[in-house]
Amino acid sequence: MRVLVTGGTGFVAGWCISGLLEQGHEVRTTVRNEASETKLTGIFGPALTLTHVDLLSDDGWADAMNGIEAVLHVASPMQGVDMMTPALEGTARVLRAAAQAGVGRVVMTSSCAAATPPDGSKGAFDETLWTNPSIATIDDYRRSKLAAEQTAWKLGEELGLSLTTVLPGAVFGPLRSSGNQGSVQIIDRMLNGMPAVPRIGLNIVDVRDVADLHIRAMTAPEADGQRYIAVSELLWMSEVAAVIRDELGELGAKAPKKTIPDFLIRGLAKANPELRELLPMLGRQYTYDNRKARSIGWQPRPARETVIDCAQSLLANRL
Repeated sequence: MRVLVTGGTGFVAGWCISGLLEQGHEVRTTVRNEASETKLTGIFGPALTLTHVDLLSDDGWADAMNGIEAVLHVASPMQGVDMMTPALEGTARVLRAAAQAGVGRVVMTSSCAAATPPDGSKGAFDETLWTNPSIATIDDYRRSKLAAEQTAWKLGEELGLSLTTVLPGAVFGPLRSSGNQGSVQIIDRMLNGMPAVPRIGLNIVDVRDVADLHIRAMTAPEADGQRYIAVSELLWMSEVAAVIRDELGELGAKAPKKTIPDFLIRGLAKANPELRELLPMLGRQYTYDNRKARSIGWQPRPARETVIDCAQSLLANRL
């Protein structure tokens, strides 16, 4: 199958490309500049075809989609002053180009941020949950992921596209190259000796398993029109730090042993915007039900294995 993966230098996209190539698919990926092209060519060699396009421009998308049978739309901003514009415009641009090219299936990377329950929620949630954008504590990232996925479903219906969305939790795991770490920065900070961690639970998933679910959703007929939660299990940040210390010995010795009291974060957040973003996550302990993804053969790794592999990869990239 000829597959287009958007945002080829991204953490998740790189593993999608790897998985597709291993299964014998012809893969084309989008890049924005020559530096990205050089980087990907160095990793994948001539097996990967590259095309220069931008989520904020119509230029080149028709050519990028030429001959393509399936699209994995993975590219999306995780930070920045304006995450909403590229998330919405990029999604619309990719879906319209795919429809015009007659693409048979589009799999879009959404996020559990688009399925966030109200503050203080407990229990396990599934794909029927949609984030309520009117909640005051919802941050810009969650709003952008929610809006992008809602836009995708609306446009997909209008355009007659076969669409599937994948909603990962906190994505950790080994890096294929430096940069574009996303959630992996949390592990990196622990290895570097952050003094303490907030009382936050992370719904962890391995990047290799996220890529695997994208590919399964691309090929499974029953995945048409479905959302899939991609989460393995929940670990508190203090548990993540303990795994790093216990499994990596001296190399993981700097991982924090202390937890920051909620009241202290709430107080400091009044003057610190970065800490303010943590407020809705304090004490978070809800989980997600991944049975729907398992129904198409998905088998996620244990979260502890993912944390160890992630930490070892970060350490190896420093050498």
